[in-house]
Amino acid sequence: MRETANQFTNAGWDVTVVTIAQESWERDSGVDLTLLEQVDPRVKIVELPIAREDLETDIRLFDEARALQPVAWMNDLRRRQMAHFPEPTFGSWRGDLEQAVLDIHRDHPADLLLASCVPYVNLAAAWKLWEEARVPYAVDFRDGWSIDVVEGIEAFSRDSELGRWEQKILDHAVSLWVVNDPIAEHYRTRYPDFADRVRVVRNGYDADSSPNRVHRADPDAGLVFGYLGTVNFTAQHLETVLNAWRAAREQEPLLANARFEVRGHIGAGSSRGSNRHVEILKQAEADDVHFGGPAAKAEVASIYARWDAMVLILIGGRYVTSGKVYEYMATGLPIVSAHVVEHDASNVLDGHPLWTGAVGLDEEALAQSFVRAAHMAADTNEEVHAEAMTHADQFTRESLMTVAVKELIEQLATDRAAETDSAGTASLAQTSFVPGGPAS
Repeated sequence: MRETANQFTNAGWDVTVVTIAQESWERDSGVDLTLLEQVDPRVKIVELPIAREDLETDIRLFDEARALQPVAWMNDLRRRQMAHFPEPTFGSWRGDLEQAVLDIHRDHPADLLLASCVPYVNLAAAWKLWEEARVPYAVDFRDGWSIDVVEGIEAFSRDSELGRWEQKILDHAVSLWVVNDPIAEHYRTRYPDFADRVRVVRNGYDADSSPNRVHRADPDAGLVFGYLGTVNFTAQHLETVLNAWRAAREQEPLLANARFEVRGHIGAGSSRGSNRHVEILKQAEADDVHFGGPAAKAEVASIYARWDAMVLILIGGRYVTSGKVYEYMATGLPIVSAHVVEHDASNVLDGHPLWTGAVGLDEEALAQSFVRAAHMAADTNEEVHAEAMTHADQFTRESLMTVAVKELIEQLATDRAAETDSAGTASLAQTSFVPGGPAS
């Protein structure tokens, strides 16, 4: 989203980002303020004073119902939220989001609204501005709405309330962005009349997140494997990876003095940093597994520079790509895949010379992947490293988003030309965003 805003600005647009207050993000999942440093200073940011009620931790602010019957209170909160919009955690934000975009448009007329999801209640704001002022909008679903990308099944039927919302939104959208081809195919099949407006806009990676140099491992000092990303996989998934790590260290001399570092956020809301995953990682310290906590974006390149191999742990299957796979490739380091074989990350990694391959979540097979990665780390020469970097270069976020923004602007212009059926089209001067995240 940050790169989207920046690329619209580079294209000469006046960009306004609508988001929630910083403290609301801190309450929810945390926020990395170093990302704000990379937002073009010409981008205007409007922070709305809304937050999730269920994440309030000050018990002095609890009413009697919440204090005495927290489960019943939570169920009632979900019902109240769903009365506004069919999204149980964020539905009550609808009115504030709608009013915000109407106010912005009144003071500074918009030519396009790009709704980034999640949360999906952002779509209500896009629809409101379309209803009231016929401001064109595009949708950035990333992982999609009507497809459960983790389970690989339909998330809801077309005749459900959510299905009717999705149909209504896409009937009038300028374009739909999704992160990979399987999700795009889902939408092209589900809405054949809209198929030509579905675009694959991959996540990519930021060039400044790459160490951008040849890495030379020192097996005598101890190889270092690393995972950097949100720990959103199951505890069993984590245990499988750590069991494979332990087995690999027992059988491979190159790994005897190796360490495995895990960095990133664990959990969200009330369970953030205090859950079963933390306990598992602490127990694994005996196997030289170390949890270092979250990392700021500005630290990423230096962290990767200290590692000798990457461990890509992902949920889902063919409908999931992840954003980290691109960044991992850009390190030029060996990559161990700890995900199912039929995963879209496998498609992205295909052709990467330092990938150990997708072997599924079998502990013995994963152990062999760790062994192969250790030998790759010890033996890789500059030529192979350069080949790995070339494979990653095609996925820089700046290049991907430059193309995506250019195509969206062209589509908008084409639509306006068709509507007016004349040579003079309206000036494209501003875009307003309703992101699913902070200004970044």
